Amino acid sequence: MMILAVVVGLTVIGDVALAQCPMCKTSLEANRKNDKNRVGNGINNGILYLLAMPFIAVGSVGAIYVYRQRKG
Repeated sequence: MMILAVVVGLTVIGDVALAQCPMCKTSLEANRKNDKNRVGNGINNGILYLLAMPFIAVGSVGAIYVYRQRKG
């Protein structure tokens, strides 16, 4: 049941998420004419920051769980 909810949720949200990609690409290409390295690095750092947050959150919860299981 949970898997079905996840699949349906990703299907509904997928169209909204894909709509944002061309906006970032257009912004990057427009600003790239001024300074080729600065804008690209900012976008890449933002992507890495957004990518790291879920891993940090899940890792923290997992570490707390393991710590409590070993302690008790």
